[in-house]
Amino acid sequence: MSAATKKVPRIVVGVDGSPPSRAALRWAVREAESTGGAVDAILAWQTPIEMHAYVWAPLYEQQPGDFEEAARKTLEGVISNEVDPADSQRVTSRVVNGHPAQVLIDASADADLLVVGSRGHSAFAEALLGSVGEHCVHHAHCPVLIIRGEPAQAAAAVRAELVVPGATA
Repeated sequence: MSAATKKVPRIVVGVDGSPPSRAALRWAVREAESTGGAVDAILAWQTPIEMHAYVWAPLYEQQPGDFEEAARKTLEGVISNEVDPADSQRVTSRVVNGHPAQVLIDASADADLLVVGSRGHSAFAEALLGSVGEHCVHHAHCPVLIIRGEPAQAAAAVRAELVVPGATA
């Protein structure tokens, strides 16, 4: 394979602004730097809804574009705070309307790795995988790396777990 046709490793990372997703982004960028790869930082958004008299209705009177713009600002803020300017050219930001798990699974179709943070709120919850991470582990089209860690932990102390779809323990 010639250098001109060599595929650049692509890492998809789910970002929602939480400390675990920030750690996932930092890890993905470091990995992309070491492999010559690229990172797609993805934030999925949905219009909040609630039940009113047996009918689902929007929770807010805002336009969908308002939610998309807020998501875009969140993602851009996380990237600017967590990614060194020298590495920013490796990161492409994408804001997508949809359920986070499905958006990440769809994005994993042509990725080499999917990275997500696991939100553990207590010692018990930390042992469990969040719903988005669990869905991704079972349905992603590529290996999934789950970044686990408490917000107070340094980036070097973040624990990670790699799950390869179809592999048995």
